[in-house]
Amino acid sequence: MNPITERDIRACFVNCSKGEAGRLNLPRGLRETPWPDLDFLGWRDPGAPERAYLVAERDGGLVGVALRAAPDVRRSFTKSTLCSVCVTPHAGTGVALFTAPRVGAAGRQGNTVGAYMCADLACSLYMRGRKQTERGERFESLTVEERVLRAAVNLDAFLGRVLDGDLAAARG
Repeated sequence: MNPITERDIRACFVNCSKGEAGRLNLPRGLRETPWPDLDFLGWRDPGAPERAYLVAERDGGLVGVALRAAPDVRRSFTKSTLCSVCVTPHAGTGVALFTAPRVGAAGRQGNTVGAYMCADLACSLYMRGRKQTERGERFESLTVEERVLRAAVNLDAFLGRVLDGDLAAARG
């Protein structure tokens, strides 16, 4: 991912008001972000952990979506749950259900879409082996490049459901 600024982040949100985007808490250490290792920027709000945000490059621009995390459900550490974006297996609460209001009239009517994602939104780091899950090292026959491509397709599908295929209307 190319480096982005606070201004870039606040300007790209499509499913919340400009006022909400202006007030959201940015990730800590934004200046030290390992941009070459990221496919998207995702973070939980340190002041309100049920709030999360995701910013990704899409169709030549940035798309930011506000998310809500479902309350943690205590799961057995003997069972794994997969992230629907990067397909990393996690134990316990390593995966969370995130919901995003849809863009436009559907979102104003309360319609949301959801996906199970890495609870810390660090998919890029797990795929590249820069971060380990509770289960330790992942064993998968795909190369890092193939994992990154798969995650990009999965994330794009989620964003497409949030946008409902109408990026122009979302930015307008």
